[in-house]
Amino acid sequence: MSILNADLHCHSVVSDGTLTPEELAARAAANGVELWALTDHDEISGQHRAMAAAHGRGMKYLTGTEISVTFAGHTVHIVGLGFDPDDPQMQQGLVRTRGGRGERAQEMSAQLAQVGIKGAYEGALRYVGNPELISRTHFARFLVEAGVCKDTGEVFRRFLTEGKPGYVAHRWASLKDAVQWITRAGGLAVIAHPARYRFTANEEYALFSEFKAHGGQGVEVVTGSHTAAEYVKYAETAQEFGLAASRGSDFHSPDESHTDLGQLPYLPGGLTPVWELLEARIR
Repeated sequence: MSILNADLHCHSVVSDGTLTPEELAARAAANGVELWALTDHDEISGQHRAMAAAHGRGMKYLTGTEISVTFAGHTVHIVGLGFDPDDPQMQQGLVRTRGGRGERAQEMSAQLAQVGIKGAYEGALRYVGNPELISRTHFARFLVEAGVCKDTGEVFRRFLTEGKPGYVAHRWASLKDAVQWITRAGGLAVIAHPARYRFTANEEYALFSEFKAHGGQGVEVVTGSHTAAEYVKYAETAQEFGLAASRGSDFHSPDESHTDLGQLPYLPGGLTPVWELLEARIR
């Protein structure tokens, strides 16, 4: 069952993507995706639209979200799959998590103004489908449009990252909260793109240990930001911690994303795919 074109990580205009859930479903289906999940940041309001669009295109669907958590002073992302999208506890938790984004965005804009970039908050808002979810990605698109940087990669080299103008830390949900919101709503929690966090070996071990202790069950092994060597490394990590393996492009936009929907290599053999544990939740 690891040989399945499943794409279980992508974003729409409901958070920081540029396509609607319906456009994403069409793109995924055109690329041969058989099982799809929309995983907008800290938001599940697009789930019913995505599910209907998936079914209309002949794809199976798993509900999804990507929750921002703070762990060891870093922001870590936890993907939730297969949960009840109408679960009130999860909805309330995500509302609280989103609550700090607007204030953070104003602080980011003020920092950019200090280095001569005016109107960044208003500029970023033009790219926001959901003002509650204004993020660094929206600021990056504005900086490209304004001619400050040639592409979003340059933005994140010069701005919006730790130690650079426009970076404002935000305290997200705890790891325990995120995992429990997902699992109590009937879903499965997955550590997203673990290679991106630049943890020390001890910090990474602590992340996986604590995640598993709270009831987390999966890790993204094959994802758009991982190298081939990292596929191997996190396949081994999945086996070490007894976690199921997930696969997802982390697609945001045709103009920005390195990996298109459904275009990743298949999961390595010898792993338990997350969709095998979620068979009863696939719709």
